[in-house]
Amino acid sequence: MNHLLNAMIRFKKQIVVCFLVAAAICAFLSSGVKVNYNMVDYLPDSAPSTKALDLMDDEFDESVPNARVMIKDTSVAQAMEYKEKLENVKGVSDVTWLDDVIDIKKPLETQDQDTVDDYYKDRNAVISLSIEDGKEVEATDAIYKIIGKSNALAGEAVDTAASIKGSSSEITGALGILLPIIVILLLITTTSYVEPFLFLAAIGVSVLLNMGTNLIFGEVSFVTNAVGPILQLAVSLDYAIFLLNSFKKYREELPDIDQAMKMAVRRSFSSIMASATTTLFGFMALMFMKFKIGADLGTILVKGIFLSFISVIVFLPCLTLCCYKLLDKTKHKEIFPKLPWIGNKLLKLRIPVFLLVMTLLVPCYLGQGKTDFKYGTGEMAAGGRNDKDAKEIEKIFGKSNAMVIMVPKGDVGKEAMLSRELGEIDHVTSVLSYAKTVGSELPVKFLDQELQDKFYSEHYARIVLDTDTEQEGEEAFALVEKVQNKAEEYYGDQVHSCGSSINLYDMKHVIDKDNKNVNMLSILAIAAVLLLTFKSLSFPLILLLTIEAAIWINLSVPYFTGDSINFLGYLVINTVQLGATVDYAILFSDHYREKRVLMPKKKAAEQTLTENFESIFTSASILTSAGLCLNVTSSNPIIGQLGMLLARGTFLSFLLVLVFLPGILIGLDSIVEKTTLGTRFYHKNEERKSKKYKLEPYKEGI
Repeated sequence: MNHLLNAMIRFKKQIVVCFLVAAAICAFLSSGVKVNYNMVDYLPDSAPSTKALDLMDDEFDESVPNARVMIKDTSVAQAMEYKEKLENVKGVSDVTWLDDVIDIKKPLETQDQDTVDDYYKDRNAVISLSIEDGKEVEATDAIYKIIGKSNALAGEAVDTAASIKGSSSEITGALGILLPIIVILLLITTTSYVEPFLFLAAIGVSVLLNMGTNLIFGEVSFVTNAVGPILQLAVSLDYAIFLLNSFKKYREELPDIDQAMKMAVRRSFSSIMASATTTLFGFMALMFMKFKIGADLGTILVKGIFLSFISVIVFLPCLTLCCYKLLDKTKHKEIFPKLPWIGNKLLKLRIPVFLLVMTLLVPCYLGQGKTDFKYGTGEMAAGGRNDKDAKEIEKIFGKSNAMVIMVPKGDVGKEAMLSRELGEIDHVTSVLSYAKTVGSELPVKFLDQELQDKFYSEHYARIVLDTDTEQEGEEAFALVEKVQNKAEEYYGDQVHSCGSSINLYDMKHVIDKDNKNVNMLSILAIAAVLLLTFKSLSFPLILLLTIEAAIWINLSVPYFTGDSINFLGYLVINTVQLGATVDYAILFSDHYREKRVLMPKKKAAEQTLTENFESIFTSASILTSAGLCLNVTSSNPIIGQLGMLLARGTFLSFLLVLVFLPGILIGLDSIVEKTTLGTRFYHKNEERKSKKYKLEPYKEGI
């Protein structure tokens, strides 16, 4: 440590320049990191729908339809012209309309009216498209030019394109709101106009380093891209606050500026390390999810916390030493009011709050486990063109949710029977297969190659189903099971199926297992850190109970309000809220333990609350603000819900640490003392003169 500190002080200017140059390079490199908006790519390789998608890519040129175009007030001939134009759009791999299902040269009035109405109704034509992954923006822009403003375009690929377009601007918008809030909060709680910008510079550099080094992974998920930088900024800002607060303290005691910084780094190192470690282990638990978006987010956040730690320990001291004269010149009076009464007032709430929390604990624990989850991207942002277009198409043609079934090629008669029975299942509105569309009597060899390729590959026959359910939910998942079971009656385990509902069905089953594993891992990992930090059996249990209670209350709100939440918000908040806000409980408990050696339990709790209220308030306000900014600025429902859960969860953790935790520590005082290694609390009328403590008895008023 001495060698490192001496080197830092000697080469402080060079270190600052190196960090700034590296940050600038990484800011440039970050633009080369691809953002993946396809949730299906993060399913495990062993998932049935993943295998089916890989197989379909190998066997067929066509993919699952993921967009619909509605041409209003058009004739059949005009609709065919639009279809031809859409087939030539770059990124569109397949186009399906009425002519693929029936012979449109014959009068439509003489053909099956239900089939006709699925594609052409009241002079409106709806055309199904398959848009390739990664080409959503390019393809939808070209389609909009073809169809103009009077017609409609909607579907999963269209929503993805809208998300991609809004992604970068929304991140900028969130930071544009969050950064001024952070500056204001820090100005209130510091004594220099420059100090807040040193905090932001230290963490900002680490955020840029993290974003740039993501290039080694090639791509990141849209969730990681949206929440990663903001979470890293909000969670690790505490490290910079710890260091500069320590530096201010030692500057008052030591005349030598370099020596004051050395002492500050030494003194705050263990606190910063403990805070970073708990957060890091919380994020690390995400890496063990089978649903690979957890590993993506967890890896990036773990890397970010490590870089923030390095930046605060190395870059921030050097930057501060280069700017300390500016710090002195820009001093201002303390703005945050002194609240000598806050500890006493909060402590009076401990009993009613304890009773309230214990009353809510079991219902909230049970409620958060019964919350209705969504596994897709949810509803589109209201007001956008894709939202309006979707409603227009659904009003005339209803909902459309495509599934693809692949079965072994060879028995056209069996395909015909399966196609017929699939069409009889409730909510299946149409079935497109060779046997149903062309007929089992006509040999495949008489078809032109393009039509053959639509239905057959070398080894498989392709059956496309259109359904009228939502993409997910009990009805949609029940339909998936019926379709798969019916196909398996004919082909056994040789059936392969894919489509939005089928992908989400697999996602649900993977995530149900991930939920239990990730929660347990994060709790055990943080419990181990707390055990080593406090050398106590009781402190880890009490601290975890406090934060877990806040998490259960937070996650039970959607259940009691009858709302659904996206599974990703649920999984992430379990680890993020625990890893990020347990620091408040650690800070309080560590100071309480020190004071409890010197004074009675109530007095120790009161003074700890009074002295640490500002620090906990500042940290919690920043993280709550980060969550609210994500919620307000994001049009993506996953990011928006995650932001609300983060904001509400942080606020609940803040409240419980201040009014619930003190009550437990006071109530279990004797147990805490007996189960904490090397700790002996103050007891009334007891002289404390042992060599170990060298303490005088507590005197009222001191």
